[in-house]
Amino acid sequence: MTDQSPAVTISHPPEGVLRAVNPAVKFLLGTPLAGGLRRQMMVLNFTGRKSGRQFSIPVSAHQVDNNLYALASAGWTANFRDGANAEVLHDGRKTTMRGELIRDPSTVANISHRVAESYGPARAQRMMGLKFRDNRTPTLEEFIEAAQREGMRAVKFTPA
Repeated sequence: MTDQSPAVTISHPPEGVLRAVNPAVKFLLGTPLAGGLRRQMMVLNFTGRKSGRQFSIPVSAHQVDNNLYALASAGWTANFRDGANAEVLHDGRKTTMRGELIRDPSTVANISHRVAESYGPARAQRMMGLKFRDNRTPTLEEFIEAAQREGMRAVKFTPA
């Protein structure tokens, strides 16, 4: 009996590539040249909760029930524990928004599953920074397992 790889795994470009590309993406999103990318991505500008350091991070923008989410397993998400304001550049507009960290694996999995279903498997993998084992949208149960294993989190942004 062979072990099968997980149905959902984190899949990011290498850190060096992100360091090189992120400044260009941030710049582009602030211009009309971004086109359709302006709805798919957002730039989060916020202050570190403990360090006081300024962050400016481009991330995929996900809409669920008219709410704006960032999905990640990265450390920066901890800055939104207990809520925090951020300046969000999305769809060509800068808005002060309140970010609330969601860590509950079932809730994160539900949001992730709904996002993946709305995109379809190929686009979901690109937009969510994930890899799906099979050529299909994983089940809610598979997303729950991944959220627990990978430490997946969501940050919900609402107008401040």
